[in-house]
Amino acid sequence: MPLVMFAPAIAHAMGLPDVRREIGWVFGLTGLFIAALAPAAGFVVARVNDRRQARGRFLVMAAVSTPPILFFLFFGVLFPECPDGYHC
Repeated sequence: MPLVMFAPAIAHAMGLPDVRREIGWVFGLTGLFIAALAPAAGFVVARVNDRRQARGRFLVMAAVSTPPILFFLFFGVLFPECPDGYHC
């Protein structure tokens, strides 16, 4: 995962808890976006330059990045939106 996801924790450790409370979610979403964008952009560049080994590596990179992204989206965005007492 990109290091930008650790920015709120670093800010909190440096004595800036307001950063973590108010805009910490922005860093998380940015990290997830970067984790999804990097393999896609790399695959496109490797496809344009006709580099088969690089395409394979970027496909593996996408396969490794996808489960954590889906995990964070499901449990961080979709699951908390269910009202109490309801099983969504």
